[in-house]
Amino acid sequence: MSGRPREFDDTAVIEAAMDVFWSNGYEASSTQALCERTGLGRGSLYHAFGSKQKLYEQALRHYQELGLAIQTGILNGSGTAKERLRALLQWGVEADLDPSKRRSCMALFSAMERSSKDAVIDQINRTYVTRLEAALCHVIIVGQRNGELCNDPPALDVARTFLASYYGLRILGQSMPDRTFLADVLEGTIARL
Repeated sequence: MSGRPREFDDTAVIEAAMDVFWSNGYEASSTQALCERTGLGRGSLYHAFGSKQKLYEQALRHYQELGLAIQTGILNGSGTAKERLRALLQWGVEADLDPSKRRSCMALFSAMERSSKDAVIDQINRTYVTRLEAALCHVIIVGQRNGELCNDPPALDVARTFLASYYGLRILGQSMPDRTFLADVLEGTIARL
């Protein structure tokens, strides 16, 4: 005998929960807010996902998959290596300055809020950064091979420095939401490649 079939779409629920966590962070996202946004009752939510923590993990993974699809699309797009790296930085600036959302990168927020407290979240975030780092390395290696970028330091070092600038820029997008200021940071980052 099987149980009653689910009457909701898991992906839609995860996306609704993602929106709550993205706006409020894990700690400030109440079960009530999650229920209201997903349209599920507390029992259904916990039965389907196990706990607020498990739902958060799925929402974070989903957010990161969506983000990586966009980011790797930019990095694998047309243009020179510098143009693609600049486009990634510009995408981050535009996302952070979007007046309708005014919220930063959920992955970055989760790392600051949860990674030091939660080994699972820490591993999810490490996996995400490793995947983004690999995509960056590929672009940088191509740029080094065609002479657009210096061969020294090695591509991995350049990718990690770029990641630090990228996430620093994303934080500045929240604390200094000034387009001119952020453009200066962006161009300074590209100039040092």
